[in-house]
Amino acid sequence: MAIVKPFRGLRPPSGIVSDLACLPYDVMNTGEARKMAEGKECSLLHITRAEIEFPPETDIHSEEVYERSRQNFALWQKKGWLIQDDQPCYYIYAQTMKGRTQYGIAGCASVDDYLDGTIRKHELTRPDKEQDRMVHIRVNNANMEPVFIAYPSVSEIDEIVSSIVEKSTPEYDFISDDGIGHHFWVVNKPGVIRRIEELFAQKVPYTYVADGHHRTAAAALVGKEKREQNPGYDGTEEFNFFLAVHFPDNQLGIMDYNRTVKDLNGLTEEEFLQKLNDGFIVTPKGTRAYRPARLHNFSMYLGGMWYSLTAREGTYDDNDPLGVLDVTILTEQVLKPIL
Repeated sequence: MAIVKPFRGLRPPSGIVSDLACLPYDVMNTGEARKMAEGKECSLLHITRAEIEFPPETDIHSEEVYERSRQNFALWQKKGWLIQDDQPCYYIYAQTMKGRTQYGIAGCASVDDYLDGTIRKHELTRPDKEQDRMVHIRVNNANMEPVFIAYPSVSEIDEIVSSIVEKSTPEYDFISDDGIGHHFWVVNKPGVIRRIEELFAQKVPYTYVADGHHRTAAAALVGKEKREQNPGYDGTEEFNFFLAVHFPDNQLGIMDYNRTVKDLNGLTEEEFLQKLNDGFIVTPKGTRAYRPARLHNFSMYLGGMWYSLTAREGTYDDNDPLGVLDVTILTEQVLKPIL
């Protein structure tokens, strides 16, 4: 069963939170990070992407960059831009995009859960990216960015979160430069904290890494490293855990992941549509954007028109856990044989 532990978060005063908050470290290059931090003296990018304080030719994995990150982390605390809570808490973190809000619980996930498979993963990781985040965690002795974890919803956890959100004012509430709304509540009542921890331990058999595989792997590797350095560890030390926001599956929305095709592999549009008919029911949808409506249904934009493509029975195997995925059907029925 899942371990999700409260912790003493380091967080900013509400007056500067919108300037301090930033995108995850790995969704921008150095130039973009430098531009995002312009005019924001307290931006966390000065810690997560400290190379922005060096000339463009600087090696982003150099010792001086990691050292600057460590120095800035200490400076942010000294200046009062990051202040640690007095007691272990959970935190409710919500995001709003295009009118839709999802609510998660920020807490510490367990290194042991990652190592024994209680935390399920679905991506391979690159050693160089693991090493980068390992060094970052090691020099700062902290997790700067949370892992995005999903879990099977538990009605009582949902009720606790809803009650807190409805009855209290968020500690932070702002819209970031990318138009996303961010809302944040502190959960500091001992009875509520205890119950949340119990519910995860009693009713959540597995959790799933939705985003942050390299952060998770790096945290686990640092945890193992710290254990080797501290053979008398008892499992309660902070290095046995890492920062994560846990979202229930009933809150999550699956976003589009589209493919752009540059040519039709020598086919005319009519020939391409004819070939698609072998594996799909092709239905014209006009000029108004069409989105997939159900499993094994795809939308296609071709020649100024939208189409619905529904995979025909027999083109996939319901008993094949990989073959039944829409991404596999698209690859095996369209991208490989036709394009």
